[in-house]
Amino acid sequence: MTQKHASMLRVDQAGEFGATRIYAGQLAVMGDRAPHSAEIAAMAEQEAGHRQKFDALIAQRGVRPTALQPVWSAAGFALGAATALIGPEAAMACTAAIETEIDRHYTEQLEELGEDDPELSAMIREFRDDEREHLGSALAAGAEKAPAYPVLFHAIRLGCRAAIALSKRI
Repeated sequence: MTQKHASMLRVDQAGEFGATRIYAGQLAVMGDRAPHSAEIAAMAEQEAGHRQKFDALIAQRGVRPTALQPVWSAAGFALGAATALIGPEAAMACTAAIETEIDRHYTEQLEELGEDDPELSAMIREFRDDEREHLGSALAAGAEKAPAYPVLFHAIRLGCRAAIALSKRI
């Protein structure tokens, strides 16, 4: 396994972990009766499945997870709770921002991998397609109606990029 592949696994597992924490924060605030909470719960379940598959691959290949996992746990939950407190559309705006960035990230990884690691490529391709569905669901649920949507959207994307950069190395 190359260092490049180890870095990809580390950051992807961290991202899926962060996603589960964001959804946990949103559901903690919104409960199960708020608009879109059933969609959020379904997306959270899918993200948990992604994380489990990355956890297994990390263990199988002997890749250390990011040391920042405690930070991502707290930050993800806080981001989820904060966006849910703003309202259901802001929670969806959070999903739209993150999934936009993850689509870009996974697409770049697939281009970089080429045919070097068919198992990892297949996982990333499958998960990217799921993330694209999440983005579509978020937009259909009114993400763009969130207060200050452009500011919220771009701020969350910037944070996501920073988390990706840090998790690759730390």
